[in-house]
Amino acid sequence: MKIEAGSTLLFIGDSITDAGRARPVGEQTKDKLGHGYVNLVAAALSAACPDRAIRVLNTGISGNTVRDLDSRWQTDMLDLNPDWLSIMIGINDVWRNFGSPEQKAAHVPAEEYEQTLNRLVESARPGLNGLILMTPYYIEPNRAEPMRAMMDDYSAIVTQLAARHDAVLVDTQAAFDSVLEHIHPTFIAGDRVHPFLIGHMIIARAWLNAMQTPF
Repeated sequence: MKIEAGSTLLFIGDSITDAGRARPVGEQTKDKLGHGYVNLVAAALSAACPDRAIRVLNTGISGNTVRDLDSRWQTDMLDLNPDWLSIMIGINDVWRNFGSPEQKAAHVPAEEYEQTLNRLVESARPGLNGLILMTPYYIEPNRAEPMRAMMDDYSAIVTQLAARHDAVLVDTQAAFDSVLEHIHPTFIAGDRVHPFLIGHMIIARAWLNAMQTPF
């Protein structure tokens, strides 16, 4: 297990991270972390490593792109001063190209996505003991499908940034792909983005495996 005893672990991202968490900051008390993968990870950490007393926080916000993360980075990340930071962002950056094709100003080009995420990571990295970068995903096995193809491009950016900044990489797309060999995407998420509990468990398992959690 990579996280040191007594550490604060912060998750930040979009609706997948948010999952109905409490405001202003979701915390691992009275089920305030939401109903998604963050809550599953926190429960697993407490069950598998109770001696480490890891404090888990959640500041995910539904609908966020990397631009939104940028605008709230000071209050929702830096001011919380976590020891470990886990970021998953990019699904909305891609989705808006398809869900709102006429709203060009809302689209986040790959170059902007990379530059902004890189700058945010650079600002946070010196104060962290560890960083986790999670790829965005689309629960679609056909890699030629346009949204899946674009999502893979943004995932590649995250993979490159993880190597650049010595971060733990959680390849959520690969985790979904292995399951999609056996079950249909709509069993995991009706819209292929917002997962049912099984999908959140797939994400949580990928995160726990990447962090070498003895669970």
